[in-house]
Amino acid sequence: MLAGRLNITSGQNPRVKAALSLRDRRDRDREELFLIEGYRETLRALQNGVEVVQLFFSRTLFLGENEPALLDLAETRGARLFALAPFVFEKLSYRDRPDGILAVARQWDSSWERLRPQEAPPLLVVAEAIEKPGNLGTILRSADAVKADGVIVCDPATDIYNPNVVRASTGTLFTLPVIQKEGEETLLYLKERGIKVVAATPHAELEYTKADLSGPIAIAVGTEQLGLSPLWMEQADIQVRIPMCGVADSLNVATATTLLLYEALRQRRS
Repeated sequence: MLAGRLNITSGQNPRVKAALSLRDRRDRDREELFLIEGYRETLRALQNGVEVVQLFFSRTLFLGENEPALLDLAETRGARLFALAPFVFEKLSYRDRPDGILAVARQWDSSWERLRPQEAPPLLVVAEAIEKPGNLGTILRSADAVKADGVIVCDPATDIYNPNVVRASTGTLFTLPVIQKEGEETLLYLKERGIKVVAATPHAELEYTKADLSGPIAIAVGTEQLGLSPLWMEQADIQVRIPMCGVADSLNVATATTLLLYEALRQRRS
């Protein structure tokens, strides 16, 4: 064990209990901290400038050979490291099969400046009041896959720091700008910059492949049950529909977002 790395063998340790409390949104918001579990997720956080405050690890649970280098990297970035007995780590973990790495990180500011400027027309995603962490995490993965310029989470039902959002995103929460804002403020930001709002609705006449998605756009998606609120539907510049040829009358919100993002990518490439 290197100097500065402390052993913890009790599940009642105050540091472990404090980390456990971050599963609750109220505690996350109050402390301005959140949890990152997993080797890949923690590495992506460190590689993209996220401030890791503490890192808990259990060597017997490691799945590969690269974990020691990750510990060194976290330590050089100022994180405090704690070696946990396996049963203590399993108490702290929120995964069925933990890999022995769990970090406590500091939340970032949600300023507009975080959205990266691009010479090409910007491609943004607006996710309004998404309820399920898995869907929000998948939206982040799709936005990362097409190299979107950022994701704006509006009026969040699930906050971006939810441990299951981090997990479902596979760490892509850290690879592109993600901020949380109110809906009206976001609409004003987009309109001031000439970024058109694209909203998907089954009632639109225009199919999404026929719409011009090559310019500066923000793809807006809403709740799993109700879709976008009237605020967004009334202010949308373009309304599109995704053809539904079977019995189902709607797609999963993350699936719909992925289709729209890849159509925008296809048009920009061609």
